[in-house]
Amino acid sequence: MARQSTLLEFLNASKRAKRAAGAGGSSPKGTRDTSRKEGGENREKRGEDRNLLEMLLSELNKKRVSAIIEDKAQKEGRDAAEVEERKPEQKRLEIHESVAREVSVEARVEGDETSKSGVEDGAAQDGKEEAKPVILGKHVFRPTRVSDKPLVKRPKRVLNTRGYILGVYYDGEEGKAYTKIVDENGEVVVVYDVYGHKPYFLTDLPPDKVRSIREIITHPSFDHLETVERMDLLLWRKVTMTKIVVKDPNAVRVLREKVPKAWEANIKYHHNYIYDLQLIPGMPYIVEAGKYKLAYKTGEEEAKKVYEIFADEDEETRRLAVDWIPLFEAPPPKPRMLALDIEVYTPFKGRIPDSNKAAYPVISVAFASNDGLRKVMILARPGLRFGEPTANYPADAEIEIFDSEVALILETIRLINNYEVVITFNGDNFDFPYLHNRAVKLGIPKSILPFRHTRDYISLHYGFHVDLYKLFSIKALQSYAFGSAYKEFTLDAISEALLGEHKIPVETSISDLTASELAAYNFRDAMLTLKLLTFNNYLVWKLVILLMRISKLPLEDVTRSQVSAWIRNLFYWEHRRRGLLIPRKEDLRLLKGEQKSAAVIKGRKYAGAIVLDAPAGVFFNVVVLDFASLYPSIIKKWNLSYETVNPEHCPGGKLVEVPDVGHRVCMSVRGITAQIVGLLRDFRVRVYKKKAKDKSLSEEERHWYDVVQAAMKVYINASYGVFGAENFPLYAPSVAESVTAIGRYTIKQTVRKAADLGLKVLYGDTDSLFLWAPSEDKLQELQRFVEENFGLELEVDKVYRFVAFSGRKKNYIGVYPDGKVEVKGVVAKKRNAPMFLKKAFGEVLELLGQASTPEEFLVVKKKIRDKLHEVYKRLKEKDFMLDELAIHMALTKPVNEYANIPPHVRAAIQLMQAGVHVMPGDVIVFVKVRSKDKVKAIQLAKLHEVDTDEYIKTVRTAFEQVLGAIGMSWDDIVGSTKLEAFFARRF
Repeated sequence: MARQSTLLEFLNASKRAKRAAGAGGSSPKGTRDTSRKEGGENREKRGEDRNLLEMLLSELNKKRVSAIIEDKAQKEGRDAAEVEERKPEQKRLEIHESVAREVSVEARVEGDETSKSGVEDGAAQDGKEEAKPVILGKHVFRPTRVSDKPLVKRPKRVLNTRGYILGVYYDGEEGKAYTKIVDENGEVVVVYDVYGHKPYFLTDLPPDKVRSIREIITHPSFDHLETVERMDLLLWRKVTMTKIVVKDPNAVRVLREKVPKAWEANIKYHHNYIYDLQLIPGMPYIVEAGKYKLAYKTGEEEAKKVYEIFADEDEETRRLAVDWIPLFEAPPPKPRMLALDIEVYTPFKGRIPDSNKAAYPVISVAFASNDGLRKVMILARPGLRFGEPTANYPADAEIEIFDSEVALILETIRLINNYEVVITFNGDNFDFPYLHNRAVKLGIPKSILPFRHTRDYISLHYGFHVDLYKLFSIKALQSYAFGSAYKEFTLDAISEALLGEHKIPVETSISDLTASELAAYNFRDAMLTLKLLTFNNYLVWKLVILLMRISKLPLEDVTRSQVSAWIRNLFYWEHRRRGLLIPRKEDLRLLKGEQKSAAVIKGRKYAGAIVLDAPAGVFFNVVVLDFASLYPSIIKKWNLSYETVNPEHCPGGKLVEVPDVGHRVCMSVRGITAQIVGLLRDFRVRVYKKKAKDKSLSEEERHWYDVVQAAMKVYINASYGVFGAENFPLYAPSVAESVTAIGRYTIKQTVRKAADLGLKVLYGDTDSLFLWAPSEDKLQELQRFVEENFGLELEVDKVYRFVAFSGRKKNYIGVYPDGKVEVKGVVAKKRNAPMFLKKAFGEVLELLGQASTPEEFLVVKKKIRDKLHEVYKRLKEKDFMLDELAIHMALTKPVNEYANIPPHVRAAIQLMQAGVHVMPGDVIVFVKVRSKDKVKAIQLAKLHEVDTDEYIKTVRTAFEQVLGAIGMSWDDIVGSTKLEAFFARRF
C-alpha cells in the first residue's frame, strides 16, 4: 500500500504546486521530511500510514484543532518566490481552536439590536491569555483569534436610504410588507411599510351586501370595506367594486370563498404591494421617511429621442416608451457574491443524502466569491487521508481543516452572513435544507441560522439566495437566452455549454476521496457556480436584473419562476398602473372562448402553426429564413389582445376579420397586449440591437445594451407561447387562435411568392423556411415582399453545408460550414443512455461533419455503416465491459412507493435482497439481462447474462432516424453483418 503524505508534506507540496502553477508548470509531488521531532520523540516513523485526525492530534500534542490555514503573507512577489525556492522549505501556518465553544452563550447580532440568542462570537477568548505559538522544527503553528465578523447578522431597519430594491416580502409577526435593499455602502437594509397598506380583494357586491355576510364581517382578520372604481376592458366600461380589506394575507384565501365572485384574489400579497406602490425591483431608489422615489429619471434629451424613434406610434405608447427608458439605462447593482457548495458523507457510492433527515456529517464546504475569497473547509474524520495534490488541486484557495462539524457549520454561517448575494446550485432542495437540518441536529439554535424558509424556496435573513438550478431550468432562458446550448439541467452540462468547463469526474464515493481530492472536487463546483452568474462580464446577473425590471418581480422570485409568471406579473402591474380591473380567468373563457379551427395536434384546442412536408434526402447549400419574432409582430400589427378580439363593444367601431377563422378585431383602440409586446419588440429592434453594435460607445456600454436586447428577446419570443397556454390567467382562446391563423396565412403566402420567384422551398416549420441554393437577388426580392405585405422582417437565420431530411416533419440533420452538426427530432444522446451508445452517437455525428461535398458524403456514409456494423458485431460477441453497457437512474422515492416497477426499481429490489441498503437519491446502475426481471444491478451481474438483443434494439431505435435521413436503413447495417457471417460459414 502506498504511503500517504503527512500534513506538513502536503502543505509543502501545495506551496511548490502554487509556484509551478504560476510559472505554467505542473504540480510536483511533495517529499517526506523525517527530521521533525517533538519533545525529543520522533513522531515520523518511516512507512507509517496514519489518518489525518491522528496526525493532527499527535502533531500538536493532542491539542484541539479546528482549522489549519495556510498563511499567504510570505509570498511578496516573483523575486521573493524564486529566492524562497532555493531555501529550505518554510511555512507559517495558523491554527485556531474550534469556532464554537458552547452554543448556549448569547451571540452578537449585527443589524438587529433586539436579537440576543445564538453563539458567542469569539467572546470565549475574552480575559484569557493569548495562546503561544507551537514551534515544530522549521514550522510555526500559531493560534489565531476567531474572525471578528459577526456570526449572526440581520439587515438594519431604516426609513432613509439609497440603493437597489432586490426583494419585497411580508413579515407575518408585524403584519407589514417590507423591501430589502442593497444600499450604496453595499449593506443590506430593510424598509417596512409606512403607507398602511393591507391585503385585500375585490367583489362586485355593494358594501351593504358584503356587510350582511356575517362570515366576512366577524372574521378576526377582517379590517374594513372600501368602494373603488376600475375600468373593465372586457365590458369597455367603468365598474364600481367593493374592496374587502383584511389584516392577514391568509384571510384572503378564506374570505374570497364567501362571495359569489372575487377579483384579484389569487395574487400573492408581496406582489400586490409591488403593484400598488408601483415599485420596480432591480431599480435604484431614494427612500425618504419610508417613501420611495426612483433614483434614475429620463432626461429631456432622452425623452425627445424616444419620441422621434416612436414617431409612428400613438401618444400613449410614446409616453410609455419614455417611462420605460430608465429600466434599460440605469446601471445594474454590483453586490458582493458568494458561491458555496457542500459535500456530505455517504456510506454508498451514488447516494444523495436525504436533506430532511440530515443523518450524515457535512465533510466539506467550498466557497468562491467575486471579491476574491477562495476557501475550502474540510472536516477531519477517522480514515481521512491527505493524498498528494492532484493537477486539479485549487492552489489559490485556503484549505481549512476542522476537527468539529459544529465549528465548520458555524463558520459557514458566518461567511453566508457576510455577503449580499449567495449563489448555490440546487441550494433550495439540498445545500441549505441540509445545512439547516444538520445544524439543528447538532444542537445549534435555530435562532442563529441564516435561512429563511418560504413556501417556494429558501431565502436568507440577511442577503439574497440565487439557486442557479432553478434559474437555468427556466425554459425561456434555456431556449431564447442561451440558444438551447444545454439539454440537461445539471451543473456539469450547463458549465460545459456556457463556460467550456466541467466538474471533476470521480470514480468512487465522495466519502472515499482524499482531502486533496475532496478539496479539488468541492472547490471546482463552487467556482463553476460563481462563474455561471458572473462569466462574460456578469452577463447572467445583468440579464436577471433586466428581467426583474421588466417583470416587476423580486430577485428570489424571478430566478425561480417560468416566463409565464414574468409576463403575468408585468401585465398585472400595468393593469394596476392604468386603473384597470384584472379580469377573472372564468370571464375570459366565457366571453373569449369561441374557437373556429380544429386542432391537428392531440390535446390542442385549436389549429396551431403550419409545418410543411419535408422531403427525404440530402440537400447541399441550404439557407434557412426566419420570420423575426413572427408571433409578437402579428400581435402588434393586428392589435391582438384579450379585450380587442371579438369585443362586446369597439370604441370607434373599426373592426377587421382574421383570415381563416373569422374572428373580429377592434383596431380603433390600442390593445394592452399589443402595446406592451409591440413596444418591447420595437425597443429591441429600433434602439438596443443598434446600441449593442454602436462602436462609438464603450465596450462596457455595448455589452450592457446587448444584454438589454437579449432580455427583450426572451420576453417577446415567449409571449405567444404564454398567451396560448391554457393555464395562463390571461389566456383567451380566440386570441391564441387568431395569432396562429395569421401566422399560417403569412407562411402560405410567402411560400407561393417563393414559387413564383423560382425559389425551391424544401421545408417550413412555424416561422422558418428552408430554401435550396437560393440566388441572392431572388432572396432579397422575397424579403421585400414580406416586408411590404405583412410588415415583417424575413432574416437569414442559418446556412447549412447540407441538410439530411428523413421525410418526417421536424426530423432532420443539418451540418454547418464549420462541420458542427445540428440534430432535430432524432433520438440523440439521452442522459440515461449507456456509455457505449453515447460514444457511438458522438462518433457518427463527427463523421457527418466531415462531408463537404456530395462525393465526400458518400464516403462518410460508408464510414457510418462500418462504425455501426462494428457496434452491432461487438454487441453480438459481448465485446463490451459491463460499465459500458450500464444504465444509470436515480431513485426519486422509497422503493415501496412506486406504483409500477420500472427497471431501475427492479434492480434496487435486487440490491436490497442482497443486503445492500438503498434509499431515495441513490443512483441505481444496472444492465439488461436475460431473466425474469430483464435487468440486473451491475454489482450482481455477469457479462454472459447480458441480453444482447435488447441492446441491439436500443441501438436501432437511437440510429434508425439518423440512417433514414442519410438514405440508409438498419437492414443495411444488419444485412452486411449477416452476409459476412454467411461467407464465414461457407469458407
